[in-house]
Amino acid sequence: MKHSARLSNGYNGDWEVYVVTSGTPSLLWPEHDFGRTLPVPTTAERITALAALGYEAVDGAKWDWQELSSGATDRVRLLADLDVRPIGDVT
Repeated sequence: MKHSARLSNGYNGDWEVYVVTSGTPSLLWPEHDFGRTLPVPTTAERITALAALGYEAVDGAKWDWQELSSGATDRVRLLADLDVRPIGDVT
């Protein structure tokens, strides 16, 4: 089963990482709040947070960054995706 980790600066600007799991309501997705707006969590911090949630990057996966906004003068949200799997799952 494919899972996707997402790193986002949420509505209040705090960075969080969560894992989208199929068939599970979003309120129950595993998540970690970094409790800060700056700096952006390092790759090492993201890996540690994902491991604490029970996930690791799939082989060769890289973070894919996107900017999300609803207009030219609106605040931009940043979102990054990474393909992940449960730790120890080699499928």
